[in-house]
Amino acid sequence: METSYYAPTDTTTVPSGWTYNPSTWRERIPLVVVATIGLLIALYLSAYQLRMLDTVWDPFFGSASSESILDSPIATILPVPDALLGAFGYLLDAVTGVIGSTRRWKTMPWMVILFGFAVGPLGITSLFLVIAQPVFFDAWCTLCLTSALISTVMIGPAMDEVLASLQYMQRVKRSGYSTWKAFWGDKAISSTVV
Repeated sequence: METSYYAPTDTTTVPSGWTYNPSTWRERIPLVVVATIGLLIALYLSAYQLRMLDTVWDPFFGSASSESILDSPIATILPVPDALLGAFGYLLDAVTGVIGSTRRWKTMPWMVILFGFAVGPLGITSLFLVIAQPVFFDAWCTLCLTSALISTVMIGPAMDEVLASLQYMQRVKRSGYSTWKAFWGDKAISSTVV
């Protein structure tokens, strides 16, 4: 007689009412890869802002245009360069994107919602900065635009997973269980509420 050492109590991986699972590796790995590319771009731009580099590479608009954006009052309003804050945001996106199983929409709602908070505000901030470039400074920055595109592309897929977690939390509440415990991944609740 064989003994199974792994016997999951919950085999449901697709959220109720959904046709796919937004927490699969197929859904998350592209976001992690894109966030890693964004991290590298942001680190490069922050190296210029920290004066570790004398100039910044820009294949379309030229170094002078990118430098005027990176040295602008908006980019330097905080004591920390804005590109460095962006790098931190991308790092948070990548790390929170790889943590958890394919059922994390219900076993780790706190992580999924943290992931959504990491992706959403970064994307909105990037869009604002891209719009501000030509309006306020009459300049463009290729790598800044690339970073904004990366942030924007990540919003939709990340919000799908957040929506699945929020819907799960709503089902937990309707079932009369503690949403606080479910938010932190209570196994008894996640194996009961589908």
